[in-house]
Amino acid sequence: MPLSALGPRVLLRRLREVMARPEPAQKKLDAIVTLIAANMVAEVCSLYVLRSGRLLELYATEGLKREAVHKSKLQIGEGLVGTIAAEAEPLNLSDAQSHPAFKYLPETGEEIYHSFLGVPILRGGVTIGVLVVQNRTSRQYSEDEEEALQTTAMVLAEVIASGELEEVALAVEADVAHIRSHHLKGNSLAEGIALGHVVLHEPRILITNLIAENIPLEKQRLEQAVAALQESVETLINHAESLRGAEYAGVLETFRMFAHDRGWLRRMREAIDTGLTAEGAVERVQNDNRARMLRIEDSYLRERLSDLDDLANRLLRILTGQIQTAAAGNLPKDTILVARNMGPADLLDYDRQKLRGLVLEEAGATSHVAIVARALGIPAVGKVEGVVEIVDTGDPIIVDGQAGDVHVRPSWSIEQAYSEKVRFYARKQAQYAALRDVPAVTRDGVAISININAGLLVDMPHLHDSGADGIGLYRTELQFMMAASFPRLAVQMNHYATVLESANGKPIVFRTLDLGADKALPYLRQPREDNPAMGWRAIRVALERRALLELQVRALLRAAAGRELRMMFPMIAETSEFRAAKRVVEKVKAALEAQRHPLPTSIKLGTMIEVPALLWQLDNLLKEVDFISIGSNDLMQFLFACDRSHARLQGRYDTLNPAVLSLIAEVARKAQQHRVPVNLCGEMAGRPIEAMALIGVGLRSISMAPAAVGPVKSMILALEQAKFRSFLEPLLARPDPSLRSEIEAFARNHAIPI
Repeated sequence: MPLSALGPRVLLRRLREVMARPEPAQKKLDAIVTLIAANMVAEVCSLYVLRSGRLLELYATEGLKREAVHKSKLQIGEGLVGTIAAEAEPLNLSDAQSHPAFKYLPETGEEIYHSFLGVPILRGGVTIGVLVVQNRTSRQYSEDEEEALQTTAMVLAEVIASGELEEVALAVEADVAHIRSHHLKGNSLAEGIALGHVVLHEPRILITNLIAENIPLEKQRLEQAVAALQESVETLINHAESLRGAEYAGVLETFRMFAHDRGWLRRMREAIDTGLTAEGAVERVQNDNRARMLRIEDSYLRERLSDLDDLANRLLRILTGQIQTAAAGNLPKDTILVARNMGPADLLDYDRQKLRGLVLEEAGATSHVAIVARALGIPAVGKVEGVVEIVDTGDPIIVDGQAGDVHVRPSWSIEQAYSEKVRFYARKQAQYAALRDVPAVTRDGVAISININAGLLVDMPHLHDSGADGIGLYRTELQFMMAASFPRLAVQMNHYATVLESANGKPIVFRTLDLGADKALPYLRQPREDNPAMGWRAIRVALERRALLELQVRALLRAAAGRELRMMFPMIAETSEFRAAKRVVEKVKAALEAQRHPLPTSIKLGTMIEVPALLWQLDNLLKEVDFISIGSNDLMQFLFACDRSHARLQGRYDTLNPAVLSLIAEVARKAQQHRVPVNLCGEMAGRPIEAMALIGVGLRSISMAPAAVGPVKSMILALEQAKFRSFLEPLLARPDPSLRSEIEAFARNHAIPI
């Protein structure tokens, strides 16, 4: 199928002429497929459009039987066309019928055609259709032919998405969606509750001219716009002084790196060569990036998509002259920002005095924008599917950052309930603040150590604001996850030294890198795994890649010079693994001594208890460690063989199961027997009822999110530990799936706030 002498640029100009005709959309599409077939010397050109129910409907064809139009339909993933739509990748075949995904549709008459080239029609990185050309002769299409068809598909995306093809029923459904109330579920990104009105971030930038008249001029426009973009990014970074700390330097440095990425710029220049304008080239590359990255399984890399989107949108605004955004306009004083996704830089553009909350369709907890939202104290919810499609600017909206709930156009009763909840929350926070300096001691005199979990410098003020005794878990991997490259020794040292200095003498337990599973680094190559939570992660990575562990240990030892250092290792499954990690510490310490570097006054080493196999090695392990910490999150999922991130299994097994509490009771008993301090740093420690149960089975130290300190301390001050322990111990022998109702009843009967 050689390209005709007219070439792709002439084709694009003729497509523009067809689209300008005052004709119905269907007639335009019929003319377009005929034009494409003639220009590309193809015997068949077919256009499939995505309809409701994930169906791809044949909308126009030149070469196949015309009666198949609007009758032939394929599901996403079905047949060659469905495969292209599912994977958002072209399919170039010399013999289509030999491909395993081929599906014969008798009404089309396509059995006589062998060569097949199909490309996805993308809008915002999402497949909205498929464009196919076919020939009888078996042959592989060239890269130039494939590129020409992809460029044509981009132009078709504008026609399809224009709204002219939407059926009346769908239009009515969309109208109804914009009127009724909606309760949407997502994932909590930053805690808090906010009531306000919708402001849509970055409404889609309208590109009216996709087809270039002057290629050199379009390249010049692109170069000028990129230079302006890079300058604006530098200005933004220089003025982002309100967020200090190494982690924010990492966030913004990554943003700067993307702005200067040569591969991104090269692909846009190449797109202009196909006949697109500068803005058309930016959108073409943005579509390709989104389609590719949305299918990447690595959650960290997938979430970096927001930075690329941010830059592409900024570049499009420069090219189209649509500089003014919602951030620069007059925001309502109760703004709730709603977006598919956004980069951290865009969030910093907004007036923080007026910004009350954030709702995102795509961002996860490790995305840069989520980290910045937490630093700003903005309630945020991510992974809220479809929210952009059902909101309009000015709509009332409620963001519940604790529960991950979003209420769009809430009913009067919902709004009143949340208004009362906000007032109640404010009163409670004032009460908890009054308890900050009150020791956490039960009514019968048992002292409980309350600590917080942390992982970023922005968390450090919470240590003192909450009145916590120390940091029971400092997740060192968060610094690595936010960096553009592996942090060097000096960067790690400065970070740890700042953390220790900020603690003002309060103890901190640093957990060495817990990488793997859902905590991946873009610069550390890791194998693809079917079950990453139980695979090559944490201490397993560290002991195989000793240089990584040695570098981190060296940074910790040097940062803690003159202070006590507490360090623990994650995911230990055998006592021998702890010994191996301990030998690394001893080796690094000896090397630093030989180099006459000042060292910590004492080094205490411990381990996480999260792999069940370690429970049968406690007597040996406790002879070796200085302390232990129960990681209830992983311990629970391994104990019940239940992936804690699995949507259908969330809540399937209760932390107040007698088996869980009996296990923790045994660990506490063994630790006390060996006189080894034990802490629990999982999520269950941050809920008053679970914390009450932990105290009842013998724990005297727990660690939690800073916001949980007040509610847990309030519970402790009302608890008579001995009486509750006597009540709880007989219940541990029950075969019940949970003791929650019994513990709640005890709390009610004894006026214990839970």
